[in-house]
Amino acid sequence: MKQFEFNTQLIDIEPHLQNFAYSLTNNEDDAKDLVQDTLLKAMTNMDKFQENTNIKAWTFTIMKNTFINNYRRRVKANTIIDTTDDMYLINTSSIIPADHAETQQNTKEIVNAIKTLEPEQRKPFEMHVAGFKYKEIADHMDISIGTVKSRIFFTRKKLMEQLKEFAN
Repeated sequence: MKQFEFNTQLIDIEPHLQNFAYSLTNNEDDAKDLVQDTLLKAMTNMDKFQENTNIKAWTFTIMKNTFINNYRRRVKANTIIDTTDDMYLINTSSIIPADHAETQQNTKEIVNAIKTLEPEQRKPFEMHVAGFKYKEIADHMDISIGTVKSRIFFTRKKLMEQLKEFAN
């Protein structure tokens, strides 16, 4: 496809892009910026467009991905990590000291409740608590992801029943 044909097709679908952009942003100025970004990306990546395919769907995908990436970037930029002393309740671990007798007793009770579980329930639960993803647990234990999820769900339910005094 020649550059002129490609640009003509982009111009023809611009009103559709504008409507889609507004549905994503709910703001006219942001929608115009999103359309402009999308058209620029489409033109710079013209070589990646396959002839005889749907250019409208292709540009809508570019727009959706651009919108998502911009959103993630904004969220990340607005995340505030406060390390000042004013945030001492959040930033210090000394609020509930690890050597506090009640904390030690509570931890002991929770660990004992986990130890009473059957190994096929305990193992996926412990791995999940340790930060493993469902897929990693499933691969490690050679079971399906659905089985991992259900075992973790029922284990949590069972522990919550056993440890009712910790609900508050």
